[in-house]
Amino acid sequence: MNDVLTYKGFIGSVHFSAEDNVFFGKVEGINDLVTFEGDTVKKLKESFCYMIDEHIKDCETENIPVERSFKGSFNVRLTPDLHRRASIWAKMHGSTLNSFIKESIEKRLEFA
Repeated sequence: MNDVLTYKGFIGSVHFSAEDNVFFGKVEGINDLVTFEGDTVKKLKESFCYMIDEHIKDCETENIPVERSFKGSFNVRLTPDLHRRASIWAKMHGSTLNSFIKESIEKRLEFA
């Protein structure tokens, strides 16, 4: 995967500002704004890890659950026809729509 950093279950985007000559990013997939930057790749990675550790400490201090970048649930937008067809397929095969989508994604990623 390109242009991302990972640490302790968190994912950070990575960008570069030619104007400021700095790498920067933010933690993706959480409801808090956690940003980081560095003028070298090494400093960017160190800043990312430092900010994650600080975010975790802040959550613990404020007695707030630490929210990871991915919780395991997400909304999927489909056309009404595709939604109907997937629901019917799942029901006809003794499954749920959620299980059908999960299994479909797993099957697709087997070849990734």
